[in-house]
Amino acid sequence: MLEPTLHSGLDTGSPHLRRTVSGSTGPHALPDLLLIERARAGDEQAIEALIRRYSGRLFRVAYSVLLDPQRAEAVVLEVFLAAFGDLSRYEPTGKFAAWLTRLTYQQARGQRTGTRGVLPAGLTDATGELSAAGNAVRERQELEQAVAALPEVFRTVYVLRMVEGISGIETAASLGLHETTVRTRLFRAHRRLPPDTTQRLRAATALLELPQERCQRIVRDALAQLPQGSTLRISASPP
Repeated sequence: MLEPTLHSGLDTGSPHLRRTVSGSTGPHALPDLLLIERARAGDEQAIEALIRRYSGRLFRVAYSVLLDPQRAEAVVLEVFLAAFGDLSRYEPTGKFAAWLTRLTYQQARGQRTGTRGVLPAGLTDATGELSAAGNAVRERQELEQAVAALPEVFRTVYVLRMVEGISGIETAASLGLHETTVRTRLFRAHRRLPPDTTQRLRAATALLELPQERCQRIVRDALAQLPQGSTLRISASPP
């Protein structure tokens, strides 16, 4: 769980989030460790680059637990506020992406209600048109419905391994599981899905995608709410 402590207020114009002038290579092309060092110094562009880099993955993880895009977005924002409010808690011995993912998974699980198996309307937009684009949308919706119908214990592993495409080792670190457990849950997820799901998944695009407007809102709200000298704390340990 994320445990925010009280602070005196939000300072959206704080020098703690100062902007820096980028060179010919923008911050979005820089490696995580360099961006993290800049973020620790209050570089707003570095923070924004990391948020944009990982907001899609974190949204998929939160959604895989909650099956609610609004609540998933709120979880992602909370995680970014806590993470960038106290980056000293991150140890470079582990992957930054895995650390963020684990925080998101724990926060989402702390907020889940037990409802599962139904994809909320509005995650993807159906056009109803008999066109290639319309068929692609329907195919994506069918796959999302199939993934949503999995039990949560298998669903998040499946999303990280098959949709996000990360390794079993990183999935294990992200969820605080043994790698053998990840393999077992992925196998059981495959057994519950139609035999052609993997092939269809490879051909599909933008599955469980974070809509651009949600991403923009997360970036905007995170940068606006990060105060100078933030005392937000992260209760989870890095994987």
